[in-house]
Amino acid sequence: MNCLRNQPNNQGNICAGPYQELFIYYFQGRLKADGKALPENCIGNWEEEDDSFLFFSQPALNQVENLLNRQPQLSYIDSYHMPYDQWLGEVFRTFEHGNFRVIPPWEGLRERNNTTGEKLSILLDPGLVFGTGTHPTTRDCLDALALAASSKKFNTVLDLGTGTGLLALAAAKLGSNGVVAVDLNLLAAKTAERNVRLNHLQHRVVTVQGRAEDIIAYPADLVIANIHFDVMRQLVNNRSFFAKKRFILSGLLRSEARNIANILARHPVTILKQWTHEGIWYTFYGRIEL
Repeated sequence: MNCLRNQPNNQGNICAGPYQELFIYYFQGRLKADGKALPENCIGNWEEEDDSFLFFSQPALNQVENLLNRQPQLSYIDSYHMPYDQWLGEVFRTFEHGNFRVIPPWEGLRERNNTTGEKLSILLDPGLVFGTGTHPTTRDCLDALALAASSKKFNTVLDLGTGTGLLALAAAKLGSNGVVAVDLNLLAAKTAERNVRLNHLQHRVVTVQGRAEDIIAYPADLVIANIHFDVMRQLVNNRSFFAKKRFILSGLLRSEARNIANILARHPVTILKQWTHEGIWYTFYGRIEL
């Protein structure tokens, strides 16, 4: 587990805004920390199991060759060139959903100043990480958070699989004084930490790189898990999950939602509301009867 509060960015690990083009180099193996692990001008390293993807905003063949010479455990697999918006899967612009107005920082002060008094403004720079708030499960989680806040205040929140940190930020904006935002992927955790600082919420949100299964025991009034099904199944089979007061579980396909609902039914749990998007994606908001 690696707490990221107040840690500086290392060699531009986080993309600071929308790039026109991305040059992506794919390796088998993981980079070793050697004091200068990332090549010059690298804007991010996405690690997935035993693979690494290095991102640049311009061609970087020389930097990649130097890296391979310095770290022989890496094997070059392939390279890709694409527009930033294609990698992100969308053109990310300011949008409103429910109580929230989500604003990319590059849209400038105009959009920030357009926020009405009824909306909670969140600055969000996704960098190279997916999770802008446009996916149905994320929007359902935002609705679930607003519903939870309207019924009874949650002071402490555990956000597992935080991604860009959007749900953690929303929880803080709704009044939580202590949010722990967790992601296994280091680049995601660093991106979330950047967004915490963009919103000046360091006093309320701590970002942690680690396994959700290891951190579920952390005490919290509300646990949010918009996360892979295999991980969620482990979470709801962990007795620490049932020490929480309320939960929001999302990212579930229909058969996965049935499986999770069957597990929850064996415990003193009340599902307060369920969201379904086109019969595909499911989200649960519930209370644990302590």
